[in-house]
Amino acid sequence: MSTVNVEPTEEDLDSLPPLVSMDDHVLENPSIWRDRLPAKSRDAGPHVERELVTALGDSSAQTWCDVWHYGDVRFQMMRGMAAIDKVHHNELPVPVTYDDYRPGAYQIGPRLQDMDEDGVEYSLVFPNTFVRFCGQLFLEAKDRELAMLCVRAYNDWAIEEFAGNSNGRVVAAAIIPLWDPTAAAQEVRRNAARGCQAVCFSEIPAWLGLPSLHSGEWDVFFAACQETDTLINMHIGSSSVITTPSMDSPLMVQIANQYLNASLSLSDWLMSGTLARFDRLRISYAESQAGWIPYIVSRLDDIWARDKPLYWNPNALDAPPSSFIAGRVFACVFRDATAFSHPDILGVDNICFETDYPHPDSNWPDSRRAAWQQTASLTLDERDKVLRYNGLALLGISATQNPMAPSDRA
Repeated sequence: MSTVNVEPTEEDLDSLPPLVSMDDHVLENPSIWRDRLPAKSRDAGPHVERELVTALGDSSAQTWCDVWHYGDVRFQMMRGMAAIDKVHHNELPVPVTYDDYRPGAYQIGPRLQDMDEDGVEYSLVFPNTFVRFCGQLFLEAKDRELAMLCVRAYNDWAIEEFAGNSNGRVVAAAIIPLWDPTAAAQEVRRNAARGCQAVCFSEIPAWLGLPSLHSGEWDVFFAACQETDTLINMHIGSSSVITTPSMDSPLMVQIANQYLNASLSLSDWLMSGTLARFDRLRISYAESQAGWIPYIVSRLDDIWARDKPLYWNPNALDAPPSSFIAGRVFACVFRDATAFSHPDILGVDNICFETDYPHPDSNWPDSRRAAWQQTASLTLDERDKVLRYNGLALLGISATQNPMAPSDRA
């Protein structure tokens, strides 16, 4: 019987370990680039102006909105960018100011309080919809010199200030200058030297007009990640393309099929031979769930074994695609009980938990309930791996003894 709709008892919830979330977000603080860019670049860099804008659904009414300005970009803040408060789920496209958001969306003190309320001890934090999930904002900028400064400034703020003031509980996922793999490798090494071993990357770089994984041009970046033991994180939406069957499909169709780009991405990672060439490289898929992985991997295995000369370059991979999954490919779930249905292909060692705070799809403040419902079919040790220890290992955090360690619980 599925446990997705079964309500856990307080005793059930008490049996869970402190959670590790491998996918959360932070609203970019308005002061990031004003504080960190050289004085001559501050006016040209991203900055916020509070403006009166047309209210949603009423062209005659105006409302205050915080608007980001950067080059040709004029980006209005909307409630849906951090609609963690379920009361406002029917107002997602409404223009707002930072004052209208829950403070934990962009301030570290309140964020830690919200993590405590949700039972989350550690969190990997991505940028939000202004910078976008792998820094596409700066890839699209015309002034690449300024864009490079902006990338470094964001990382400095995320690593030194937001994560730096979290007592080690928040880990920032750094961004890279996507237009230059060599500079990207340098940024990976710069951040790893100060303890940041997580980086954002596009699920499908070719869709951003960049070289594909088959080109070999990213190898200098992959080499830096392997050398520094940096985890490559690919969030849904990091290819800037929404896969949809039709323009008039309801939003729920898009949301339910958000894994599609991740499936294409993993196919390229496996069949390009990248994971074979870089044998210690680790990748993680955020917010794409995991139930799709057993199918696509088994399908690739089948094609690899039967018709190599017809379908692909047989010299690219000398072992089945599935042999590169264990310990190398990780997936994050927050509503996917099917993820555990094919342990022979995707074992519990390769699945992590996430809360997706502060996005509308998040389970906050009920993530412990969602965690129990998804993992109740697992053994205690298996559940603890998914909800805590896999994430700790990926983030390089010691799995220190805690009051709810597996050996201490019934």
